[in-house]
Amino acid sequence: MIPIYAQNYDFSNCRVLAVDDIPLNLLLVSKMLSRFNFTLETAPGGQEALDSVTRQKPDLILLDLMMPGVDGFEVIRRLRQSPENADIQIVILSALTSSDDVSKGFNLGANDYIMKPIIMEKLLTCVVTQLSIAKGRKNP
Repeated sequence: MIPIYAQNYDFSNCRVLAVDDIPLNLLLVSKMLSRFNFTLETAPGGQEALDSVTRQKPDLILLDLMMPGVDGFEVIRRLRQSPENADIQIVILSALTSSDDVSKGFNLGANDYIMKPIIMEKLLTCVVTQLSIAKGRKNP
């Protein structure tokens, strides 16, 4: 269900980047979000996500934390340190559920945190909310 306040938004010009080292998780997120008319891209790791952001800035990143190489925490840290990317909405999708991990994610600059396993309604509401925030910030 799409929140009432977001039903009039056109998301066709929004870009979402999903980042996870497990291909099945990327497929699951893609299927859950298939009802929206935005551009959905995927990246299999943190470095690939940073490279993708350099090529074309997304409005929203759905980010796993536990990945080999550049993990999700490091992706958030690098994006928030970059003035041109500091305003990207970042939603963590993670199996890490300790209060320390959640706090660390928010302290680094994540906008929301969804614990795995992902509940479709929670993901949909979160994506719509974060894209609405991003769209509102760009087009008051």
